[in-house]
Amino acid sequence: MKNKLDYKKAGVDIDAGEKAVELIKPLAKSTFTKNVVADIGSFGAMYKLDLHRWSHPILVSSTDSVGTKVHIANMMNKWDTVGQDIVNHCVNDILTQGAFPLFFLDYIGIGKVVPEHVQEIVRGISIACKENECTLIGGELAEMPSLYKVGDFDLVGTIVGCVEEDNVISGSEIYAGDILLGFSSTGLHTNGYTLARKIVFELMELNPDSYIDELQDTIGEVLLTVHRSYYMELKSFILQRKLKGIAHITGGGIKGNLKRIIPDGLTAVIDTTAWDIPPLFSLLQKGGNVETDEMFRAFNMGIGLIVVVDQAHVQDVLDDSDAFVIGSIKNGEEKVQLI
Repeated sequence: MKNKLDYKKAGVDIDAGEKAVELIKPLAKSTFTKNVVADIGSFGAMYKLDLHRWSHPILVSSTDSVGTKVHIANMMNKWDTVGQDIVNHCVNDILTQGAFPLFFLDYIGIGKVVPEHVQEIVRGISIACKENECTLIGGELAEMPSLYKVGDFDLVGTIVGCVEEDNVISGSEIYAGDILLGFSSTGLHTNGYTLARKIVFELMELNPDSYIDELQDTIGEVLLTVHRSYYMELKSFILQRKLKGIAHITGGGIKGNLKRIIPDGLTAVIDTTAWDIPPLFSLLQKGGNVETDEMFRAFNMGIGLIVVVDQAHVQDVLDDSDAFVIGSIKNGEEKVQLI
């Protein structure tokens, strides 16, 4: 008689999945507000939009992942920080259009469900949701051993936010003479990890626990540094309509992202000597013998967000944030120039 086959023997452990869901339920519920209608476990998440707060609301959504940064999390046996990364990344994306976060959903595709590991990922998500005034309203946990190796996982997030129709930031009001202000990144954020991992672990032959003097920490901890959210810092400037454009510096670097908000006929001129390049990027450039142009294309190089401000509001933003001047808008055909 043939051995009986079940789902667990095929590679999917339903019991482990249900245990993981029970562990993460209180984490998700800790982010709930009165706007959440349905409880965890419903087929669809329900959210009631507060029309006393929003008169002419426009919903803004975005989906992204933390990419191969999850490999660093596995190497370090530390999974909560990538949970924070995915929320902060998505929050910054919709912030570029002036939208404030409403609710967030996560997707975890994984080779084998270890409930406690999933709990740590979602713990990080819930922490970041609360820090960003956002509700973790639902998600999906998919165990797929045929797609992911044991230990491997993918982390994806979807966010929905809202902005008043007459307060949308589109970049259409950017003019020559406007000033570019930069906000520091906390490291690689969630981009460039395929190149960084090859340099650090293959070419330089480092281990995650290798201590680097110039970084004053282990390379693993530095690479896991949480992606910075700029929501709380920019919130008041957006409400006061002091920002003409916002660019989140992710994959493609400063040029690849800033050009997305610059109108035709204008050039954003960036002075790359206006800030000190953090030592992590210098380490990567030297360790991988990477050309400077490629460094600025693959990494944020220490600038996580750029805002365009009218000269009349520059000092207000500088006084109430840690931003600094990195360039200006000129007339020209090339949308971004790095000087």
